[in-house]
Amino acid sequence: MPGQNIFEPNPPPEPSHLPESLLECQVKLDINGALTPDELDAISQFRRAADYIAVAMMFLKDDVLLERKVRSEDIKPRLLGHWGTCPGLVLVYAHINRIVRKTNIDTLYVVGPGHGAPGILSCLWLENSLATFRPHNTRDKAGLKNLISGFSAPGGFPSHINAETPGSIHEGGELGYALAVAFGAVMDKPDLVCVCVVGDGEAETGPTATAWHGYKYIDPAESGAVLPIVHVNGFKISERTIYGTMDDKEMVALFAGYGYQVRFVGNLEHIDDDMAASMEWALGEIHKIQHAARSGNPIVKPRWPVLILRTPKGWGGPKSLRGEFIEGSFHAHQVPLPGAKSDPEQLSLLEDWLESYRPKELFDEDGVPNENILSIIPESNEKKLGQRKEAYAAYSPLNVPDWLPQGVEKGSEQSCMKVVGEFLYQVVEQNPHSFRIFSPDELVSNKLDAVLRHSGRNMQWDVASRASGGRVIEILSEHTCQGMMQGYTLTGRTALFPSYEAFLGIVHTMMVQYSKFVKMAHETQWRQPVGSLNYLETSTWARQEHNGFSHQNPSFIGAVLNLKPHLARVYLPPDANCFLSTMAHCLRAKNYVNLMVGSKQPTPVWLSPEEANKHCIAGASVWKFASVDEGVDPDVVLVGIGVEVTFEVIAAAAILRKRLPSLRVRVVNVTDLMILEPYGAHPHALSETDFATLFTKDCPIHFNYHGYLGELKSLLFGRPNMSRITIEGYREEGTTTSPFSMMLLNHTSRYHVAAAAVRGAALTNQRVEVDAHAVISELMHEAEKAKQYVYQHGTDPEGTFDVPSFA
Repeated sequence: MPGQNIFEPNPPPEPSHLPESLLECQVKLDINGALTPDELDAISQFRRAADYIAVAMMFLKDDVLLERKVRSEDIKPRLLGHWGTCPGLVLVYAHINRIVRKTNIDTLYVVGPGHGAPGILSCLWLENSLATFRPHNTRDKAGLKNLISGFSAPGGFPSHINAETPGSIHEGGELGYALAVAFGAVMDKPDLVCVCVVGDGEAETGPTATAWHGYKYIDPAESGAVLPIVHVNGFKISERTIYGTMDDKEMVALFAGYGYQVRFVGNLEHIDDDMAASMEWALGEIHKIQHAARSGNPIVKPRWPVLILRTPKGWGGPKSLRGEFIEGSFHAHQVPLPGAKSDPEQLSLLEDWLESYRPKELFDEDGVPNENILSIIPESNEKKLGQRKEAYAAYSPLNVPDWLPQGVEKGSEQSCMKVVGEFLYQVVEQNPHSFRIFSPDELVSNKLDAVLRHSGRNMQWDVASRASGGRVIEILSEHTCQGMMQGYTLTGRTALFPSYEAFLGIVHTMMVQYSKFVKMAHETQWRQPVGSLNYLETSTWARQEHNGFSHQNPSFIGAVLNLKPHLARVYLPPDANCFLSTMAHCLRAKNYVNLMVGSKQPTPVWLSPEEANKHCIAGASVWKFASVDEGVDPDVVLVGIGVEVTFEVIAAAAILRKRLPSLRVRVVNVTDLMILEPYGAHPHALSETDFATLFTKDCPIHFNYHGYLGELKSLLFGRPNMSRITIEGYREEGTTTSPFSMMLLNHTSRYHVAAAAVRGAALTNQRVEVDAHAVISELMHEAEKAKQYVYQHGTDPEGTFDVPSFA
């Protein structure tokens, strides 16, 4: 009913029935005198100033210092932003400033509630970091006017933290990933402390729940530390949060179970003393753990600190409107007074709210903050949260070994992954502090375990791998692997994410969010390049016949294809040498999302190392050895894209050479998928002339593609004479069966390829035309016989995967 209060503001959690002894895991501190009177006054004024600016950003387009009575025309036509989390984010920011100034520690601030951008931007303006990167946001009245009026307006800052926000390495638009990002950021940076705020709404997500285990992969001798702060303000958009209904004992039980020491911060009357004492305690605990590890006497299973910050939702905002609570309720989540422009009552409440911060005490007539506010801001620019080099200019290129000496013999059969694993071992050896592999417990299964010879895994709760400098993080959470890789990459290092093909889709949206961050970073003038995100996709559908339909899914290819073209790279190397060349290239590349797709099973090595290098540089080439007359004057072009489907193309070419010698075939392999897009659509796209040189101007073309048919159709759309193109690929057909049966089910078998070649060639070659129907019928008959053989014997016909001969 209108006017009825559905929820009372921040109601106390109902008491649990957990034993009192659990509270022994809770840390209690004497907060009296944690701050000197001068510090307390300075922090209070900093918070008031930042909160005022945050409110003004959401509402005002003019009169940003309240030099007259607020009028309707001062209010923005569209009100955007999220007030509810801002006061808590500002509180944490102020106290990080104070502790940095006091101790000179190196700190990053990772903000899970990215929708609290006004609170962060206001602090960045106060510390003068905005002006460093955006000269029109100077720390004066003009710069403040530009910030406030431009927020969520064209040309200004968006309503969420993004790459345009100095100091940020996490966007926070999609909740759940801040904690994993923070853990990735501190790896191999022993002096760095990452303060990470996790909102209580975000804390409900599965990725966050798993990321709490992240410290179990942090070796305190080699890496920095994460200080998590769970901001419990009780409400999401319109519902209470789970954490908001949990009392202290339940919270302690949860986090003690995770392995943390818990400290609650929530004494609102003395909140600054409470937070100051709590942060000093937390940093003391971190130092104790690190000192022990770096002195050669590590604490086994150390309990890292976590702070639980309890404040009202929208703290300091309007208390109520027309009988409905605002502060401390879900009504404070976004814009608390949405009708301020047209409703006199709301306009009056807004003016009272703004005046409650007493802005005339905080800024002089030129809009410059007073000396008290400035006194808690770090004096050195490089120590300010908005100007940390780790967040925008820390990239250090890998020392990538020369892969050519590691190439394997042409004509042999090799597992791409085993060969690449040996190469990655050398990468690890030569980059002991700037390269890591994040893998969801599949490294051995994917035959990449050569890297473990160096140092093994980096799981600090496992006695077998503790404190051994391992470069491999294996945790059965793709989300955590992705988040850690993002944090590691954005702070200047390089990583690899190998996975079963079917399950990379779990991090699809995370990868897309990351690519949006990198796109915006690329468009700023001040963010420097970062290493690429590198995905290695193996255990593919074509060889997941033993695990069955659930493990057969190449959809992550399409997810990468949908990214901004200058960011996306998809490679399907056809053999081990091509995979070595591709891996070396991707580890050197910057700013991209690289996806490499290949088989872990032994497959033929078609090209020598030198040939493979040339092939990968070109992105595609005619394979003369499998073509008729080395591909000159063909009737049809057969194209393989992917390891197993390329084998079927070559097998089809061998069949046709024997069955129908009058049919002239050109065999092409594509390793760089992006060359197929129309010229200008992607940096790698072939010109029309080059496309015609490779695929001819008018011959029928049949593509045998590893992924979904629609992906390839989309890439090729816009090329001239599309009617001559036919495509087969993964048709979402599979089961627990045999490898060749997977080819048959998805129409990518040699028989299907050969039949497509005959149909195409019959259009122009009369010698083929007269025999076409009989040959196609025979091919389909043989496909059916192979299918029946599999059903009868449970295995493929003998010799199915023998390397075709063209003698």
